[in-house]
Amino acid sequence: MESRIKVLGHPVHPMLVMFPIALFVAATIFDIIDVAGGPAFLGELAYWNILVGLIGGVLAVLAGAVDLLAVPSGTRAKRVGVAHGATNIAVLLLFAAVWAVRLAADTRAAGGALVAIEVVAVAGASLGAWLGGEMVDRLGVGVDPEADLNAPSSLRPRTTAAASADRPDEQ
Repeated sequence: MESRIKVLGHPVHPMLVMFPIALFVAATIFDIIDVAGGPAFLGELAYWNILVGLIGGVLAVLAGAVDLLAVPSGTRAKRVGVAHGATNIAVLLLFAAVWAVRLAADTRAAGGALVAIEVVAVAGASLGAWLGGEMVDRLGVGVDPEADLNAPSSLRPRTTAAASADRPDEQ
């Protein structure tokens, strides 16, 4: 099953997910260092990382939802996809709650309880990433049906004649 939203022949959803994951992990690390007595600016930086991660996460969820809608019902891929999406939406909601608490506070720094929520959310993101990998690597969701070790560049459209020439064993 091929991805529905592509740029230059590549699925958009996997391109988008790396940003919120990296920003959330970095924010959690910055907050841990800040709470442990590190420089105060790290709490502020973590706050902004969370905000940008939330924006990127919403975009990733939207692209992923379009792909998930194309997965046939009653398949293992659909069940794993729903679990993947639900897990990552829960991660977004946890980070949104942390961000909202910090927005309403006098300072953008996180305390120990918020850092604990962030650590749980990052663990959830790890589970969600594993489920996404299961969908692509094990179930082939989002993979071009013409994919093989000698597939032509995604920047060049494949013609029927070229497809036959590339696969002499299928003639």
